[in-house]
Amino acid sequence: MSPRLTRLADLPRGVARPGYDRAAHGFGILHLGLGAFHRAHQAVYTDDALAAEGGDWRILGANLRSREIAQALNAQDGLYTVLERGPQDRARVIGAHGPAIGGDPAAILRAACDPAIRILSLTVSEKAYGIDRAAMDADPAHPAVAHDLAQLQAPQGVLGIITTALAARLAAGVAPFTVLCCDNLPDNGALLRAGVLGFARRRDPDLAARIADLVAFPATMVDRITPAATPQTLADVQALTGHRDLACVETEPFSQWVIEDHFPQGRPAWEAGGAQLVADVRAHEAMKLRMLNGAHSLIAYAGQLLDLPHVREAVADPDLAPLIRRHMQAAGATLPRGAGLDPGAYAQALMARFANPAIAHQTRQIAMDGTEKLPQRWFAPAAEALSAGADPRPFAFATAVWLAWLAQLAAAGQIPDDPRGAALLDLAQRAGADDGALVASVLALPGLAPAALTGNRGFIDTTRDLLGTLRRDGLRAALAAEPR
Repeated sequence: MSPRLTRLADLPRGVARPGYDRAAHGFGILHLGLGAFHRAHQAVYTDDALAAEGGDWRILGANLRSREIAQALNAQDGLYTVLERGPQDRARVIGAHGPAIGGDPAAILRAACDPAIRILSLTVSEKAYGIDRAAMDADPAHPAVAHDLAQLQAPQGVLGIITTALAARLAAGVAPFTVLCCDNLPDNGALLRAGVLGFARRRDPDLAARIADLVAFPATMVDRITPAATPQTLADVQALTGHRDLACVETEPFSQWVIEDHFPQGRPAWEAGGAQLVADVRAHEAMKLRMLNGAHSLIAYAGQLLDLPHVREAVADPDLAPLIRRHMQAAGATLPRGAGLDPGAYAQALMARFANPAIAHQTRQIAMDGTEKLPQRWFAPAAEALSAGADPRPFAFATAVWLAWLAQLAAAGQIPDDPRGAALLDLAQRAGADDGALVASVLALPGLAPAALTGNRGFIDTTRDLLGTLRRDGLRAALAAEPR
């Protein structure tokens, strides 16, 4: 059996490794959320920054609940392999991480209070934050928020840990860390700031005022397709490196990170790895959310209906590919002009990325959490298309595909993998064969679709009619009737 990955000196010559002495650099970042995306994205940029300009910017990684990845990293001295899937697979060992914390909120809080930590970054998924996006406030009904408001000195959730650590630092005269949200959420810096301030106000209004004045919450846009690792990932990494690596990740060659450059306590030289430091990320964020993520969601639900397990198979499907291109074109038309964006070129690049035969991105995985994702991916741009006098049919078709998928699950008695899964199942079963009832009831869920959309008779009727065609004739027949 091959040994575990623990020593850089034992790697084959063809495997890239950190271009710096790991022991010479201290830890300046605490990162919450040790998932595959962070390890394939922010940690890689930090590895490049350390190699280019050094600094005490290594990463202490932490998971609030799970221990598995933290244990794997600790057994490997923080080292892990990024397997880049392209025409030729390439392996690179990342050294930016050190000791990791798994399932120990008290240890995470202690780390966040350490004066050496100047950035607290996060990739934890939207539902873990406990923020009511519609109200732009902490959600007191969220289990972690409710717990942490009742147990101020023993927080277990994101908002509680951030607020308690900031309170301790400010009380001790220690400069606050910058809070950097790296989740794929629109206006993620403003969203997290609103959640932290809402939590802090419930705890101590004076603390909230100090956080509002002193703490930076820069926005980011992140992009790198990172499928879940499989046994094949581990086998290929072992073949390339000669080592077993239980923390390895696989990803595509493309990577993008656009960051609002507002870091009062400093930051790594992330631009050395290709990150774009800008004054305003919103235009880049909108293009990515509406074109890449919006198309991804369409591919996911259409792929599930057509029994296409991976994105690469969906974009290779001659019936489905024109629909994907049409959706991207409609989404691109809603983007702000004069922001230096090229939606046409971006769409072309996306189709090539989606078609990468080496990336096994599962449609089932992307289909999760639709009620969290679709408001910004489909429904906001659909409302903007309506207000601009554009044809919203591509968005209506996507909505009908999602609802047809929900109806299919409901017919089998399956709950969708979604925070509102039980409610979706109930609505679909109540609607039965009534397409109009299904459209109206699901889109009426609070916070899902804007009133400009749900109140537009043309959009609702078009979605209803398309849903009827999908349920009666199937997706392929519906695709054949659509303009290309």
